[in-house]
Amino acid sequence: MDYLAAWMFLTLTILLLVGFPVAFTLLGTALFFGLIGFGWNFFNLLPMRIWGVITNFTLVAVPLFIFMGVMLERSGIASDLLKSMGMAFGRIRGGLAVSVVVVGALLGASTGIVGATVVTMGLLALPTMMEYGYRNELSTGTIASSGTLGQIIPPSIVLVLLGDIIGVSVGDLFIGAVIPGLILVALYVIYILVISFLHPQWAPPVKDSRFIERGKSFWLYLLKSLVPPLVLMVAVLGSIFAGVATPTEAAGVGATGATILCILNRKFNLQVLKTVMETTVQLTSMVFIILVGAAAFGLVFRGLGGDMVLREFVSHLPFGKWGVLLTVMAVVFIAGFFLDFIEITFIHIPVLAPIMKAAGFDPLWFAILFAMNLQTSFLTPPFGFSLFYLKGVAPPEVSTMEIYRGIVPFVLIQLLGLAIVIFFPETATWLPHFFDSLR
Repeated sequence: MDYLAAWMFLTLTILLLVGFPVAFTLLGTALFFGLIGFGWNFFNLLPMRIWGVITNFTLVAVPLFIFMGVMLERSGIASDLLKSMGMAFGRIRGGLAVSVVVVGALLGASTGIVGATVVTMGLLALPTMMEYGYRNELSTGTIASSGTLGQIIPPSIVLVLLGDIIGVSVGDLFIGAVIPGLILVALYVIYILVISFLHPQWAPPVKDSRFIERGKSFWLYLLKSLVPPLVLMVAVLGSIFAGVATPTEAAGVGATGATILCILNRKFNLQVLKTVMETTVQLTSMVFIILVGAAAFGLVFRGLGGDMVLREFVSHLPFGKWGVLLTVMAVVFIAGFFLDFIEITFIHIPVLAPIMKAAGFDPLWFAILFAMNLQTSFLTPPFGFSLFYLKGVAPPEVSTMEIYRGIVPFVLIQLLGLAIVIFFPETATWLPHFFDSLR
């Protein structure tokens, strides 16, 4: 009985690896071990825990941000951004890849939905890059990794979930994630420019007149494609940073703004609205049913003393609290090979976050570290969802192994970005403190 919590976690892990649905595995494991540990009295505790999850006002931001992202994806903004950025950077070596990174960052700050970003850029940018002689590994790696920037660049759904689980202000998380997100963008661009210099044949400059013209029409088109998403970003993030709106209220502004942009782009109709609403309901239902299962699992796990078992284990780790940090980050990274970010967020973070707090780390800082680490779960095989999204829309001549080889440098870059934030915590904490001082 002393190690019932450990058996519970082992059972959950095995069932997930076998392939059982996450939500039902979480809830079923919780019910089974809850009955063993507490008897029928367990059912007196569970309803209140689930009710607390459902009535959490902060989590209302999740469906609103999903709606905003899906609506923006339908508005055609991504295609306009890709074309204008390609025209802006196409003349330099690696310019098309750089344009993909910039668009990935802008879409991440506008939509935050990895699947939509990767699929859109895979359909629009990958054939163009292949046409102009870009190496398949560089093209696919750039597209897959740039699509994941929405996980760390706010507004991000994972930051909303992490803020609720760890107990950190979502607004502060959004502010704190800005610099780490820009660091990743800069590292991507530097890598592309360096590899293009070392291997010019991998990313040749584009000499097509479409990409090198600089007439008045180009600047008008650039302005037209950039201004709408930037205005939306300012409306959503600016209201949060200034303290005018909560993240949930800002998400409502974003959903409304995305709908207006879709109308202005003449892409809005009842069928689009129906599709966006259906997708929003499906994704939101998936998130919340997993969240309910995770709440039940967490209730039983802590009740059985699982957190004490883990603390006893980490107390014997070498190198003190830095050994704890290294172990926790390694666990999250390895879990990303087999689970997606939602599953890790709801299963591992509630268990690991108290350990980090007990070790004396800043909750805001390690929440950002978790978000950056979770970003790698989209790229690490065998279950990296960005790889599946990209393979689904890539031309037949692009092999799965080329996609896998292409993401290796970008996973290493993400780990480098994570290391920078670990060694320089001010990259995540300075901006929130600065805005707090202005309020």
